[in-house]
Amino acid sequence: MGSMKPQTRAAERAAPPADLLRNASLFLDFDGTLVELADTPDAVRVGEETRAVVANLFECLEGRLAIVSGRSALEVGEFLGTCGCTVVGSHGLEFRFADGRTSSSDPPAELAAIVAAMRELAGAFDGVIVEPKPLGAVLHFRQCPEAEQACLDLARELADAHGLHFQTGKMMAEVRPAGGDKGSAIRRLMEEPAMRGTRPVFVGDDDTDEPGFRAVEAMGGAGILVGPERPSAARYRLADVRAAVEWLAQACPR
Repeated sequence: MGSMKPQTRAAERAAPPADLLRNASLFLDFDGTLVELADTPDAVRVGEETRAVVANLFECLEGRLAIVSGRSALEVGEFLGTCGCTVVGSHGLEFRFADGRTSSSDPPAELAAIVAAMRELAGAFDGVIVEPKPLGAVLHFRQCPEAEQACLDLARELADAHGLHFQTGKMMAEVRPAGGDKGSAIRRLMEEPAMRGTRPVFVGDDDTDEPGFRAVEAMGGAGILVGPERPSAARYRLADVRAAVEWLAQACPR
């Protein structure tokens, strides 16, 4: 399989071709890709159409499907129901394989202190939400944009103080362990027997998905950006979540 130089500018990208998933392994982000972003993490809704599309992808790709999310792997699995596919959570630090295998990094010893510091900040801003995760914690400021700088500053300070990774995304700032991202997760999954030798395709929307886009390009595959044009390593683009779900429904070979 050949490779192309990743795009890094906001040039107008074409929609992905209809046959892109032939002999492919497919990796999907969750929030902003399969489901619309919501004001709070627990307010997202997964429609039956989306669940059916994911189940069909798993079947027609003969299991070569994984959800790769910043959420916990358990939470994503609960949202999607019994699709049976592999789920990677916490930006590549948790694995729940389709065959029942699991693996996870250890949570940082300072996690409780990090959550407490974030909650103290959230108490000073109406609308800032703290989301504890199995391996980290997030400050969401979607409902309080004026708190953005304070949230970014605190998350960066906590990460530096505890030797952890500072992660930004859409209206959020996260502190989590280093040592993994969506790119490393995809590379690990591509070593699985069912996926080895296939073309990796990753669909995502956020800055947190860029390591995944770079990884699939380096392996001769392609990234698909969901949402408005912006600088990205993705090769193709779909306008929004609805367009992404519609393309996935039509593109899987039968």
